[in-house]
Amino acid sequence: MTSIDVNTQLCGVIGNPVKHSLSPAMHNAAYNAQDLNFVYLAFEIEDVCACLKGMRAMPNFRGLSVTIPHKLAVMEHMDELTPTAQKVGSVNTITNDNGKLIGHSTDGLGTLRAFEEADVDLTGKKVLILGAGGAVRSVAFALADEAEVGGITILARTPSKAEPLVNDLSKVTSCESVNFGHIEDDLKNALADHEIIIQGTPLGMAPEREGQTPIPKELLTSDHVVFDMVYKPLETQLLLDAKEVGAKIIYGTEMLLNQATLQYELWTGQTAPVETMRQSLLDSVTK
Repeated sequence: MTSIDVNTQLCGVIGNPVKHSLSPAMHNAAYNAQDLNFVYLAFEIEDVCACLKGMRAMPNFRGLSVTIPHKLAVMEHMDELTPTAQKVGSVNTITNDNGKLIGHSTDGLGTLRAFEEADVDLTGKKVLILGAGGAVRSVAFALADEAEVGGITILARTPSKAEPLVNDLSKVTSCESVNFGHIEDDLKNALADHEIIIQGTPLGMAPEREGQTPIPKELLTSDHVVFDMVYKPLETQLLLDAKEVGAKIIYGTEMLLNQATLQYELWTGQTAPVETMRQSLLDSVTK
């Protein structure tokens, strides 16, 4: 590890809880690989305002990743929001530029990178998203703004949670077909009509929900591309089922990795050592 001194740049992740975060392992492995005088720590924070005042006052405090439940709360403390963060309505990345705090959203762009690296062309494809949480929101905006998809359908157990997202997508993006529905009532018909499936619910997540899946195996086909945002375990039940029927699968770790490489590049100005970060992440997930 690089020796810590007066010139060391501090980055970190804030959330509550945050002990489970895999980001410190990824970022510190990358700093060491490129011999950068940076260090990345995890901070369990309750008082967002006090935390960001401290960040603003510390020139060496270069960047923060933001996770649950602070992605909305940090917004009012930013001096500037990127256009993507403004549209999405949340921030998962903060850059400290000489006391000026800039809020970014990298989850969606990280997901698009994951599809690109998997050689999946999203142009004109119909995308089915399960869930309507914060990460889904970021991904949906990236799909609607950047990927030229043929349409987006968002299914949730409580459709009223998906409706505001669909309304926002219709108002501020160029995607012409955006719909929502009930994950149980509308799932079968939607799967028959959509090529890309993005699973954004907690189902399948270790340890409490491991082995659970929102999609019965018999509804999956070899024509589907299935991306599960859940990254622990690496192969969720949904991905195991999809692989068995011959569908193309994308691991949730790829979203986590690619949003982290975007953060790394924002903070360091260096091209991220992607394979180093990927190996560190996989080592952490499979422990």
